[in-house]
Amino acid sequence: MGRLTPKKPYDHNSHMKKTNVSTLKAKLSQYLEYVKHGGRGQIFDRETFVAELVPVYQSRPQKVADQKDEDEARLAELERKGIIRRPDPVKAKAALAWLKRHPLKPGKSAGVLQALLEEREEGR
Repeated sequence: MGRLTPKKPYDHNSHMKKTNVSTLKAKLSQYLEYVKHGGRGQIFDRETFVAELVPVYQSRPQKVADQKDEDEARLAELERKGIIRRPDPVKAKAALAWLKRHPLKPGKSAGVLQALLEEREEGR
């Protein structure tokens, strides 16, 4: 049997091994070595996916800055695929300024027509 170590350690595209619980129990040391070098593994109980083995550095909670970077990367990917379209920063800033000038009043529903008329009165 060949080694389970991925070709490129810490490569997020490395091959994910799939195994069942009994094989994992029998070859736990080999799977742990594989994961230590950046590999990932999926564990199945019969044919049901039940767990994933990931290196410790991937399973620890991330700092807020890291989470923001990850969120930005995810948004960029969704935008590239055409799933979302992010607003123009200038227009978004103007929209936020408008919302601050026209806050919703508690107990009243926001009327779209009224908001449109107010916007037209402002000459926008």
